[in-house]
Amino acid sequence: MKRRPLPVAVAMTTVAALLLTACGSGDDKSSDNDKIAGAGQAAETPKESASGSGAPAGDKPDGVDLSLPSDMDLVFDWDRPKDKNEAAAMDDAANYVRAIYHGVYKRTSNDAAVTAYSTGDGLHYAKTQIDSRVDGGWTATGTRRHYQATTRSAPNGKSVEVAFCVGSSKFFGKEVKTKKILTSKPSIADFDYFRIVMVKFPTGTDLWQASKVFVETRAAKCR
Repeated sequence: MKRRPLPVAVAMTTVAALLLTACGSGDDKSSDNDKIAGAGQAAETPKESASGSGAPAGDKPDGVDLSLPSDMDLVFDWDRPKDKNEAAAMDDAANYVRAIYHGVYKRTSNDAAVTAYSTGDGLHYAKTQIDSRVDGGWTATGTRRHYQATTRSAPNGKSVEVAFCVGSSKFFGKEVKTKKILTSKPSIADFDYFRIVMVKFPTGTDLWQASKVFVETRAAKCR
């Protein structure tokens, strides 16, 4: 993955505590054993693994840490588009997802990765997902697949919509304190359809940030 220097304005941002609401129906499945949360710090902390996130081992895109524990596998099964901007936006949409899980793993939404790859409603959504899991004392384990991705650019070239399916039939909730894995039977609830509006960071760099998130839960099209 191409390394890009993170703009100082992003790297130095301190995020205040916010009262947030997820966009759309959200990716919050706390009532269904939370099949979306990132892995957390249990009594025996799992070994960190950047490769578990679908990124090359040891890679820190934009200079921020996106590492995940070894029992957390985020798979991005898609092809990059030929258009340079759309490809960069797709890459950073994946990094946005990784940043959310990294935040849950580190038990904080005030993380450099979260502020690097999100802004506006996208930041609100990320913080909501992280904080709800930290407050609930639970995390997740297993494999979460992202596939059937498409991109669509705005006429002005300043935003790109990245849409994709998510399959979490092999992704289970896990209690942080007890390490108990909360399994569930496969169902339509395992499939979601995401649309993330990525906007280019206004500094001339290749950094793109999630500005809005829309989620269709129980998405039959993703089965």
